[in-house]
Amino acid sequence: MGINRREFIKLAGLSALLGLGGKSAFELMLPGEIEAAVKTEAFGKEGTRWAMVVDMRKLTDSIAAKCIEACHTAHNVPNYFAPPDPKLALADPLKQRWQVKWIWTDLYEHAFPGFEQDVLWEKLHGMKFLLLCNHCQNPPCVRVCPTKATYQRPDGIIMMDMHRCIGCRFCMAGCPYGARSFNWRDPRPYIAKINEDYPTREIGVVEKCLFCEERLVKGQQPACVEASGGALIFGNLADEKSKVREVLKSHFSIRRKPHLGTNPQVYYIV
Repeated sequence: MGINRREFIKLAGLSALLGLGGKSAFELMLPGEIEAAVKTEAFGKEGTRWAMVVDMRKLTDSIAAKCIEACHTAHNVPNYFAPPDPKLALADPLKQRWQVKWIWTDLYEHAFPGFEQDVLWEKLHGMKFLLLCNHCQNPPCVRVCPTKATYQRPDGIIMMDMHRCIGCRFCMAGCPYGARSFNWRDPRPYIAKINEDYPTREIGVVEKCLFCEERLVKGQQPACVEASGGALIFGNLADEKSKVREVLKSHFSIRRKPHLGTNPQVYYIV
């Protein structure tokens, strides 16, 4: 599903036209374009900026399901769709409202509004993209949190302190990617098998993907990356020799809602 030279020329021309009136919702990052962007960003004292690349040419529905299962199992994410006790099953409208997700799939046209170039991008329509917190360089969720329960580490990871969260949901309103979930009820009865190595949450707090920071400190890759069979690539964007820099040097990529200025750090190879 790669983009050939003729398609790229069309896309580049359209991108330039759309950009005449200001920054457009359309963004196609050229191979190697990340190099210029990296030089203008601050990566903290340790010179680390974690980022993820999703290779849509390799991602299948079954691989995406494995990524979701690995993430949710490792982090005790409740499942209202299939609770351990059938008596706990919720009505469909409540399932949708109360769904807790750290990583999930959605259609291209929902995940990338503003990319409605029907002819050029028709092959992407109806495709399911794997979505998660973008760990933005300029995160609006951090700015609106009144208790600093949401904060940004020097390496770019957007963290959640569950104990400081008061459930105001300002961060959910501030996030333009729908990457945060609120616990409307005690999530523990909806966990099939609790992972004792990771804390469970309580009713009334927000949670989201943390780039598996508890695994990074051990030198491990995120759970979803290990389950992806190479479809997900994770690494230090500030390291010129990292795998994420290598793949972004040689492939076209897109990001979600770049026109908002959040500078998301999840890239999609198309």
